[in-house]
Amino acid sequence: MTLVELLILVVIAAVIGVIGQSLAGFYLGGCVVSTIVGFIGAFIGVWLARELALPELVVITVGDEAFPIVWSIIGAALFAAVVGLLTRRPIAEI
Repeated sequence: MTLVELLILVVIAAVIGVIGQSLAGFYLGGCVVSTIVGFIGAFIGVWLARELALPELVVITVGDEAFPIVWSIIGAALFAAVVGLLTRRPIAEI
């Protein structure tokens, strides 16, 4: 994996994290936190899809790495909702 491919994956994860936080209704932090939420959401979403035997709907392939967009957004929203409910920081406070 080259540096450019890694940066592209980081940008995709950041966008996924922002979308997931918006869907969940909780804002957990800045750009770095959104990126982390995006990557964790990708792991949660892919795991959930595999456990339920669901197909990968939209996949972006960067180099050799596949990034499933739909399941990543769902996983990021679930992760942001759980963390947001535990910390009680809704978007309306900002």
